[in-house]
Amino acid sequence: MLQSWRFVVVWLTLPDLGPFLQALFLLPGTIPGLDAKNPEFSVPGRGNREKGQTWPASQGQEMQSTINYLWHTDDLLGQGATASVYKARNKKSGELVAVKVFNTASYLRPLEVQVREFEVLRKLNHQNIVKLFAVEETGGSRQKVLVMEYCSSGSLLSVLESPENAFGLPEEEFLVVLRCVVAGMNHLRENGIVHRDIKPGNIMRLMGEEGQSIYKLTDFGAARELDDDEKFVSVYGTEEYLHPDMYERAVLRKPQQKTFGVSVDLWSIGVTLYHAATGSLPFVPFGGPRRNKEMMYRITTEKPSGAIAGTQRQENGPLEWSYSLPITCRLSMGLQSQLVPILANILEVEQAKCWGFDQFFAETSDILQRVVVHVFSLSQAVLHHVYIHAHNTIAIFLEAVYEQTRIAPQHQKFLFEGHLCVLEPSLSAQHIAHTTASSPLTLFSMASETPKGLAFRDPAQDIPKFFPKVDLQADYTTAKSVLGAGYQALWLARTLLAGQEFMFRGLHWEMLQATCRQTLEVTRMALLFLSSSLGTERRCSSVAGMPEMQELKRVTELRSKLRALAEALSRCSYSITETQMSLSNLSSELVKNRDQVHADRSIQQIQCCLDKMNLIYKQFKKSRMRPGLCYNEEQIHKLDKVNFSHLAKRLLKVFQEKCVQKYQTSLVTHGRWMRKVHETRNHLRMVGCSVAAYNTEAQGVQESLSKILDWLCHQLLQDRTKEAQVSPPPTAAYPSPALTDLVLHMQELCEEMKLLAFDLQDNNRIIEGLSRPPSAPDS
Repeated sequence: MLQSWRFVVVWLTLPDLGPFLQALFLLPGTIPGLDAKNPEFSVPGRGNREKGQTWPASQGQEMQSTINYLWHTDDLLGQGATASVYKARNKKSGELVAVKVFNTASYLRPLEVQVREFEVLRKLNHQNIVKLFAVEETGGSRQKVLVMEYCSSGSLLSVLESPENAFGLPEEEFLVVLRCVVAGMNHLRENGIVHRDIKPGNIMRLMGEEGQSIYKLTDFGAARELDDDEKFVSVYGTEEYLHPDMYERAVLRKPQQKTFGVSVDLWSIGVTLYHAATGSLPFVPFGGPRRNKEMMYRITTEKPSGAIAGTQRQENGPLEWSYSLPITCRLSMGLQSQLVPILANILEVEQAKCWGFDQFFAETSDILQRVVVHVFSLSQAVLHHVYIHAHNTIAIFLEAVYEQTRIAPQHQKFLFEGHLCVLEPSLSAQHIAHTTASSPLTLFSMASETPKGLAFRDPAQDIPKFFPKVDLQADYTTAKSVLGAGYQALWLARTLLAGQEFMFRGLHWEMLQATCRQTLEVTRMALLFLSSSLGTERRCSSVAGMPEMQELKRVTELRSKLRALAEALSRCSYSITETQMSLSNLSSELVKNRDQVHADRSIQQIQCCLDKMNLIYKQFKKSRMRPGLCYNEEQIHKLDKVNFSHLAKRLLKVFQEKCVQKYQTSLVTHGRWMRKVHETRNHLRMVGCSVAAYNTEAQGVQESLSKILDWLCHQLLQDRTKEAQVSPPPTAAYPSPALTDLVLHMQELCEEMKLLAFDLQDNNRIIEGLSRPPSAPDS
C-alpha cells in the first residue's frame, strides 16, 4: 500500500525549526473550521486519489497523516482545549509516536503564544521530559502537528484512576514519581521555564527496559520562559491544581491585579504529590471541586499554616484540616515524616511563606538520597521504614528508630537473621546489614510494652451501595469505589499476614534461650568454684601437725556459709533448667503458629474475588460509554450488579474473619509471649544478680583463705627452722620427709587459692555483663 505513495520530504533539524515555525504561522489563507468531535482530516491518497482528499474509515472514523506519520482518529490519547493527541506510526519504520494535532481554537491565540510550545520544547532535552521529534502538518487542512515520544503506559492520572491505586501509590512507585518529577522540574528551572499546568494528566509513564517506571513531563502549551524573579499575569492550568490566586481569576472570574511567579508550579506539584500519595485531592468541598467553586477557593485561601489538606463533609458544614496524610495512605511513617513538611511548605498561599525552588529541590533531594533500613518492632508488631543517609552514624539511626517507635536507644536491641546485631553508635550507618521488607532488622525493647499492632481503617467503611435502578455512569462509579476498597483490603491482608510471620519467627526466643544457656553455664562454673573452695578447706583442716590457730577457726566458720552459697546456686541452676524447659514448650507452640500462618490461603481467596469483580468492572466501564442498553443487556447488567455485590461481601467476610480476627488473635498471643519474655529476662537478671553476689562473697572468702595459707606456710617454715637449730637430730642428715611434704602441700594450696580467686573474678565479670539492668528511660 505504501509503495504507491509519493512524498516530498523536507529534513529539518531542531535548531532549524524557528524560522520554519514562523513561516508556518504566517502562511496566507484561512484555517479551515473543524468540529472538535468530528474533524475533517486529510491524508495523501492512494493511486489516483488527489492530495488533500480525505480517506474515510469504517464507522465514521478516518485516517489522517503528515508527510512521515500516519494515525487513526480512534487512537485518541488525550484531548484539550486547543489540541488532541493521537497514537501514530512512522510510515517507513512503523515506530510508535504521539502526535499533537492543534484545532481551530489554537489559532485564535496570539502568534507568540502559538509558537511558544515549540520554542520551549526545542530548549529541553532530559529523560524526564517527553522528547520532541519533529514539527509537521497534515496534508489538506494544514493542521500543525507535534511529533513526540510515545509513552505506552498512559499518564500518572491513568495510574491513579486504576482501582488498585484508589488510596494512593505504593511507596516504591511514589518514590519513582517523586524522583522523576523533581528531576524534570529541575531541568525546567535550569532553562528558565515555568510549566504552569503541572498535574497527573501531564506526567506520562513509560516502562524502562528493566521493567521500571519512568515518568516524563509533557504538555508545554502553557509553558513559557520565566526567571525566578520575574512575574506573569496570564492564567493557565487545571482548576483543581491551580494556585488559589490564579484560581480566583481564572475560575471565579474575579478581577484582580496580582502577578504570578514560578512558585505557582510548586503549588501544583504539592497537589499532585498529595494526589499520588493518597489517591485523592487535598482540598475537597462538599459536592466536589467542580460543583462548589466558591468553597474550593475558601478552603485553599483559609488553610492554616502547616495544614496539607482541607475537607468539607456536609453542605454548609465546617472545614476539617489535616496536618498529616490519611491513615489509608500506603506510604510508611518514615517516608511520611519526610514528605509532610515539604507539602506543608509548598502548599502555602502567601508567596512570602512558600518555599522557593532551591529549597524544594534541596529537601526532596535529601529524601531521594537516603537509604531505607527496614525494622520490625516486636514490642509494637509493626514494620518501620527508617530513612537515613549512608554517611550518618549509627547513633543517628538509633534516634530515628526512637522517633518512630518511642523506644529509647538504650532500650533497643537488634537481631538480624537469627543473630544478635550489635550496633556501635560511633560507627557509620554503612555497617548496618542490608535489609528488605521481607528480611528486616528485628527490634527488641528492653522495656516491657503491650503490642498495639498495625492501625488501619476498615475498608468496609469505604464501600458504597449500588442504586436500585440501572444508571450506567453511577453503577460504574460505584463499582470502581468498591473495587478500590477491595484492593485496599488485599493490601492490608498482605500487611497483616506479614506482621504475623514476623511475630512468629521466634528470633527473640532464640536470643532468650541463648541468655538462659549462658546464665546456666556461669551458675555451674560458680558451683564448681565453690566446690573447689570447700575441698580446699577440708584439706587445710586435715593437715597433720597443724596447731590450733584463730585463722583456722575463721575458716571453719566460713565453711557453713560457703555450703549455704552452694545450695543457693544449686537452686538457681534448677530454676534456670526449668526456665529452659518452659521456653522449649513455648518454642514448639511458636512453630505450630508459624506453620498455620504459612498455610493461610486468605490472600488467594481475596485475589480470586477481585479477579471476578474486575471482569464485571471492565464491562461496566465499557457500558458507561453507551447511550443505553437493550432489554436483555439491561437484565445481564442487573445480574452483574448482584454478583458484584455478593463478591464484595464475600471478600469483606474473608478479610474480617480470616485476616483481621486471626491477626488480632495472634497479637494477643504475641503480647502474652512478650510478657513471658520480659518475665524470663527479669528472672534471669535476678538469678544473675544472685550469682554475682554469691561469687563476690566467695571471692572474699577465697582471698581470706589465700592470706591465711600464706601466713601459715610462712609460720610453719619458721617454726620448723627454729626447732632444727635448737636441737638438731643426731642421726638425720636430711630434713624430715613429713616437714618437706607439709611445706610443699601448703605452697600448692596457696597457689590453688590464688588461681581460684582469679577465676572467680573473671566469672563475676561475666555475670555482671549478663545481669546488668537497662538504664532508666528518658523522662
